[in-house]
Amino acid sequence: MMLFDFFSKKTSSVPAYDYDPLKEKPIIHASICTGEQVAGFKNLTTGEFHEIMLIRNEKDLEEFKSAFGLDTVGKEY
Repeated sequence: MMLFDFFSKKTSSVPAYDYDPLKEKPIIHASICTGEQVAGFKNLTTGEFHEIMLIRNEKDLEEFKSAFGLDTVGKEY
């Protein structure tokens, strides 16, 4: 493998996660004070939130939705 091939490969910025739509719902936790947004999954039974990635712009949100086959993502403040 050539050196330039190593650097040209594109990797996803979304970490791997075993999402179970029967037990979890996709959520964006958004801070009212700072505006910071974190995408992840909320357990429907316990309410526990599992952070997946920081959402800095619309591209990050689209990557998150695409990685897990989502059409919409709810938002909680």
